[in-house]
Amino acid sequence: MFFSIIIPLYNRPQEIKELLYTLTRQTYMQFEVLVIEDGSTHDAREIVEGYASQLDIRYFYKPNEGQGFTRNFGFREAKGDYFIIFDSDCLIPKQYLEKVRNYLFEHDLDAFGGPDAAHKSFTPVQKAISYAMTSPFTTGGIRGNKKHIGQFHPRSFNMGLSREVWEKTGGFILTRLGEDIEYSIRIQQNGFKIGLIPEAHVYHKRRTSFGQFYKQLHFFGRARINIYKHFPGELKAVHFFPAVFTLGLAGVLVLHGIYLPLALAGDIVFGIYFLLIFFHALLQNKSLKVAFLSVIAAFTQLVAYGLGFIQDFFKRVVFKQS
Repeated sequence: MFFSIIIPLYNRPQEIKELLYTLTRQTYMQFEVLVIEDGSTHDAREIVEGYASQLDIRYFYKPNEGQGFTRNFGFREAKGDYFIIFDSDCLIPKQYLEKVRNYLFEHDLDAFGGPDAAHKSFTPVQKAISYAMTSPFTTGGIRGNKKHIGQFHPRSFNMGLSREVWEKTGGFILTRLGEDIEYSIRIQQNGFKIGLIPEAHVYHKRRTSFGQFYKQLHFFGRARINIYKHFPGELKAVHFFPAVFTLGLAGVLVLHGIYLPLALAGDIVFGIYFLLIFFHALLQNKSLKVAFLSVIAAFTQLVAYGLGFIQDFFKRVVFKQS
């Protein structure tokens, strides 16, 4: 089984250096690497070429189109039986490809995905963000979880598909705003078998500051409405949770100036919720600092996603703007 690893890249040379190093440590080496620079002003050509003696690697530079169409470029150039997409801010455990190969031999999946986790080298902020994105107390609990809600949809930071899937579906039709979820749904609708490989996790850095994290999650909230416009049945009750949380928080703030007893009751509810997050994060990370930062990360995640969701819900669903 031969894999083609496809990595879209935009102005992140240091990230690709760390990712490529982890690929040199793989216990299964039947793979090639395709790095596609998507119109970057700070390219990684020299870094990628520095790995030519250690990896079967190719570098491409193309005009900026966004990550979805950049992955399509990689699909067209790939030689593998399976294509695997990684984000440039991922670190890959050394047994990742071996575990994927063994699982595919046993389960015969057409497309797959895996979870993400925090590496011990991550900063406290990165660990807190990773917690927020994977916690059962936030919507992160439905991402790459063994007990996911409904049909599992692989996400593009850790996503694989067979050559047959690419040839039949034609790849991504969106370049951003939920392009990976749209593609996963379309793969399923074409009759292909999709599954989660629980052991095939990656270490996903995500963002290095809460400001960057806010922007990313606001974008994710908007993306959920974009998916709804393509597949109305894919908007579930759980996707409204960040919006309800955000509106509820705003309501409590307003009540402080109108009716204090009810506002205090709201304070207690939110206080209990954030205490649950704190102690759960403390249990997972064994760090008071990370636990405290996890509360901030969860708050940032829910408000940013909620505001993005509300913004595009009213714009595109209620007022039917494009």
